[in-house]
Amino acid sequence: MMYRHFFKRAFDFVAALAAFLLLSPVFILTTALLTLANAGKPFFFQLRPGKNGEVFRIYKFKTMNDKKDSFGNLLPDAQRLTKIGQLVRKLSLDEIPQLLNVIKGDMSLVGPRPLLVEYLPLYNEQQAKRHNVKPGITGWAQVNGRNSLDWPAKFELDVWYVEHLSFWLDIKILFLTVKKVFVREGISSNSSVTMEKFKGNES
Repeated sequence: MMYRHFFKRAFDFVAALAAFLLLSPVFILTTALLTLANAGKPFFFQLRPGKNGEVFRIYKFKTMNDKKDSFGNLLPDAQRLTKIGQLVRKLSLDEIPQLLNVIKGDMSLVGPRPLLVEYLPLYNEQQAKRHNVKPGITGWAQVNGRNSLDWPAKFELDVWYVEHLSFWLDIKILFLTVKKVFVREGISSNSSVTMEKFKGNES
């Protein structure tokens, strides 16, 4: 309980600050490359729900351009994913800016991934428990399939983490995350370069 309510935040702050300083050369280089690839827009900002559903602004590297079709609609993700963006995603470098979210206190290093605000009313009571803790850069679902999981399986893993949160579980997830980055698995869903949208639970 002490870890959940106090030491986890202290660990997050120290570890995220150290990681950001260590990765600052990679951060600067990636920013420069994506600035060129995305017409001067290296970052992606979006509102996401955090602990207790409170909304915050998440920071990520922008891996897709803003190209649109003749009707003004954004092209499919696969057509907007740039070559540099694809490399950034494969190496999971797009998550580096979220270290700033952790330092600020919006997020944790480990926790359920922050999804879209529009999903909030779609969760059932059990799935909504994923918001009982701060969202994370990585999580139990990410080291057990990531985007290759379907939504029910992902939510089940998220809630399991919330109910079993501990220091040693966080350490295990962090080590498994490093392994996943090198193996490069589970980055895409079975049918697209990103996860399909959650449309609610079937009755």
